[in-house]
Amino acid sequence: MSTSTSIGVEELDLADPEMQPSAIGGVDTGSVPQGRTADQDQDQDQNRTADQDKNRNRTADQDRTQDQNPDQAQPQQPAKRRSLWRHRDFRLLWVGETVSVLGSAVSGVALPLVALETMHAAPYIIGLMTAAAWLPWLVLGLPAGAWIDRLPRRRTLVAANAASFLLVLSVPVAWWLGVLTLGQLVAVELLGGAAGVFFGPALGAYIPSLLDPEDLPEGNAKLEGAQQAAVVSGGSLGGLLIQAVTAAFGLVVDAASYVVSTVCLLAIRKPEPERPGPRPDSSLRQEIRDGFRFLARDPYLRILTIGAAVDNFLLSGGQALLVVFLVRDLGLSAGGIGVLMAGDCLGGVVGALFAGRIARRLGTARALLTLSLASTPFGLLIPMATHGPGLALFALGLLIPAAGIVAVNVIGAAWRQAYCPPDMLGRIGSSGSVVSFCLIPLGALAGGALATVIGVRTTLWLVLGAGALAKAILLIGPLRTRRDLPESPNSGGLPAASEA
Repeated sequence: MSTSTSIGVEELDLADPEMQPSAIGGVDTGSVPQGRTADQDQDQDQNRTADQDKNRNRTADQDRTQDQNPDQAQPQQPAKRRSLWRHRDFRLLWVGETVSVLGSAVSGVALPLVALETMHAAPYIIGLMTAAAWLPWLVLGLPAGAWIDRLPRRRTLVAANAASFLLVLSVPVAWWLGVLTLGQLVAVELLGGAAGVFFGPALGAYIPSLLDPEDLPEGNAKLEGAQQAAVVSGGSLGGLLIQAVTAAFGLVVDAASYVVSTVCLLAIRKPEPERPGPRPDSSLRQEIRDGFRFLARDPYLRILTIGAAVDNFLLSGGQALLVVFLVRDLGLSAGGIGVLMAGDCLGGVVGALFAGRIARRLGTARALLTLSLASTPFGLLIPMATHGPGLALFALGLLIPAAGIVAVNVIGAAWRQAYCPPDMLGRIGSSGSVVSFCLIPLGALAGGALATVIGVRTTLWLVLGAGALAKAILLIGPLRTRRDLPESPNSGGLPAASEA
């Protein structure tokens, strides 16, 4: 985006229609042309009467404005909102998602260890497993978004949970029967990724139907913070559990967590609002195209999605190698891996806790830029890690970037849920995920292949360094000229994305 366009956004934002009543109120509209001298007394009486009527009308308008906008009339006494902890349905969603993420964190440690220790897999196999989990986004991502906007979103979440339960449980069953293969592990990652294609966007689209718009930032922060805390506990629990029993049976914990999540979803009482069905002349392809067009033509969604895609390509190569680096370069046990990997999620907890405060102090747009540019370079501490005290560098290299990434996710998710049309949330979310996730399989495969040739530590230096530099992409778009992200596609001073 050019500088002039970005400046134009700011200038037009100052002319927000909500600001016009106060501006008009400051204009002197009380002067009335005087009549001829012979009628001066009569005209003065009429003028005084007109002035009094205008003053009464102005006072009445102010009273109505105060009645309609009590927060503006008495800013010193903002209305107190009920805490979401007293919101029964949100508590159920929170508990279910926290337990589910706890189980998934155990699997995040268990599945690579099953491949490395039980199946003696090479590094490129770990990269292949990581790539398989993201590959379904390339095939199913766009149509999944259209189906999510057509189908009840809570039922979609339940169906995805059921599929994930069966897939995860198949690994310990096959291990116990002595028929587990690397092919099955790759297949579980692939099909589990397909379930995630439906679950992730459906959850993001479901939350706004459960919470009021003003509760979205708090709700996303609570969910993200709890999920990060669950990953801290799950990663450590996974390492200790695997050390005590076996990696394959550690996956039983993840399978049970999907059951808990499903029960919580089914217990939510608030019905989903009815959404208008597809137009008679609309096809699934047209609906997919509408969602992707909205994303591509909106300057804010577009630059954030492009930045995420480049970032994911570079960092996925490093992510796929972290466990390999800890096992083969630093010689850590499963318990030690779980403790160190907790640094990533501790940072996420910190980011979720402070995301709202940072956004209020800096503004949402400035917060996104500052957090992204300032936190990511600390990832270069990871390849500096050595044995003993040098392991602290690994933990910090996970913790600080994770705090920035999660804070950005919390701010961005709340903004996107309020910014996008409700009936298009599934399609827009899936379209963005397809673009931002589609390069993850390539990044994971490239990272695994490169590590086989030049070594794991050197590959981490390359991909994490490039990831830090890639954050500068966000400076290209309109974010750098704004304090806050726009509240709607038209409030940023640009044409609506669907009409551009």
